[in-house]
Amino acid sequence: MSRPDPAPDPVARFLRLVTGPEPALDEGALAIAAGAGAGPAAADRARAELDELADGVDGLDALLHRLFTDAGFTGNTAAYADPRNSDLTEVLARRTGIPITLSVVTIEVGRRAGIVLEGVGMPGHFLVREPGSHRHIDVFDRGRRLDTAGCEARFRSSTGAGPEVPFGPELLPRTSTRQILARMLENLRAIHSRSSDHVNLEWVLRMRLGLRHRGPELIRELGDVLAAQARWDEAARLMESWVDGPGRGARIEPEVLDEVRVEARKHRAHLN
Repeated sequence: MSRPDPAPDPVARFLRLVTGPEPALDEGALAIAAGAGAGPAAADRARAELDELADGVDGLDALLHRLFTDAGFTGNTAAYADPRNSDLTEVLARRTGIPITLSVVTIEVGRRAGIVLEGVGMPGHFLVREPGSHRHIDVFDRGRRLDTAGCEARFRSSTGAGPEVPFGPELLPRTSTRQILARMLENLRAIHSRSSDHVNLEWVLRMRLGLRHRGPELIRELGDVLAAQARWDEAARLMESWVDGPGRGARIEPEVLDEVRVEARKHRAHLN
């Protein structure tokens, strides 16, 4: 009797997905959800839900009405730091999330309905817009339309920036799929770092490293996470391989490479 195939490793699947051409946004977000424990059945339900939400939508107004009136999607102001807010399967099931995951829902339902939307990586708050438009949509506020003045007000309230900080189009950049996925992972990185959840922080960092990150910060953090789980040899080998491979290839300053080598030796010293 043959054994069933083992469950695919979520990190390996994510890394395959983001290697090469720009990945599909929904599949990238679902790959992150798999890291958090969402299984294939949950991913299938999420895809079906996105399809169902798009059924019969014939324009942007209809899309916003479907999502924020009929379906009742809303920003999770009560528990903003809940990691479920960064899990697309949970956001679809619970009808609540943070700006970036609600934007993923809006973009992907729009795509299925033939409506092209793009993410806007404004500092402090994520928005959506039609390409070429200066009218933005705050999906965290039930699809509220924002003109430039509204975007500025949202920027200042989200970041605490005063009037001395200039606001202009450069703070409303189009965000690529990889940048959206990186921002989702950065949210999870912050959440799991604050709670010292090393198990979840490990897969988040491994995924984040796959998104063309050059510097040593994430490698050092991942080394510390492995060491916190008494996996000192693995931590040392990870950092040494980075120094001899990606770190050297990225032309990181020699003194920084030396610092990472020293940290690797400190991890290995725990084995003696």
